Amino acid sequence: MSTVPVSILDLASIGAGESLRESLEGCVQLAQAAERLGYTRVWYAEHHNSETIASSAPAVLIAHVAANTSTIRLGSGGVMLPNHSPLVIAEQFGMLATLHPGRIDLGLGRAPGTDQTTVKALRRDPRAAETFAQDVQELQGFLSETSRVADVIATPGRGTNIPLYILGSSLYGAQLAAVLGLPYAFASHFAPASLLDAIRIYRERFTPSLQLDKPHVIASMSVIAADTEESALAQFERRKRSFARRIFGRPGHPLTDEQVDAALLSPQASYLDEVFKYSAIGTASTIKARLDEFQTLTNADEIMTAHHADSTASRIRSIEILAEVAGVLIPQ
Repeated sequence: MSTVPVSILDLASIGAGESLRESLEGCVQLAQAAERLGYTRVWYAEHHNSETIASSAPAVLIAHVAANTSTIRLGSGGVMLPNHSPLVIAEQFGMLATLHPGRIDLGLGRAPGTDQTTVKALRRDPRAAETFAQDVQELQGFLSETSRVADVIATPGRGTNIPLYILGSSLYGAQLAAVLGLPYAFASHFAPASLLDAIRIYRERFTPSLQLDKPHVIASMSVIAADTEESALAQFERRKRSFARRIFGRPGHPLTDEQVDAALLSPQASYLDEVFKYSAIGTASTIKARLDEFQTLTNADEIMTAHHADSTASRIRSIEILAEVAGVLIPQ
């Protein structure tokens, strides 16, 4: 395949028997390994009310990881903007960019990153997503020299011009990113259905901006790379079961092993097959073949990989194997 930048989406997974602190320190270890291996960037996604994902506060996590790395770009993949005021996000990421210049990205999503009950607990208006486009532009103003809100500036934030990215899993985000002339990242690692249509619309409708003069597509896929096929497939099976518990269960009412077994044998399992449509599971040769297929399919400018291995050590091994086959070069 033609070599394109490869990056990482770290979901700050909490492994079986792993403490929250161990999970978060694992994020540091993964970023340090990614930096050593020459990856482009590591992003962290805002999730709430999850027992298996620890990245509820991306800005705080980015600050910790940035303080323990030197060169790799770090960012949100993404901040769910309907949960926050644009000014607060401008100040948070402006602080990060001031402390770690040239290393911070700001990916923005329109979904709440949680369920509707938790949206209420966040004290956000469920209709906040309706003003997403205006909020993105307001945030952009706070990060530039010209605020769109009279007599209000972001300190830190103003003049940092942090690069913004629109995240999405539908056609809406593609259209917005095109109109605003921003890079577009599609969440095909868990919502693949509209991937190709979204990329096509984004590229067809793209309008150059001060930030970007031509379209930039980031397409994501799931990866579990291991030294043996058996290890990779076993980890993938654990990932599917964990995902089934989260999707088919209810907060505070986890599914039993027997209920998960039943779900995986029911018509519901077809949903999981769709979720993991764009996945690379196996040893180096399998990973390379799947990566090549995905790049040929999407012609993406960057591939972002979510590594669903079952421990920090396994995730680091996964990114090491991917680096070997993806043309990521270890800096000398």
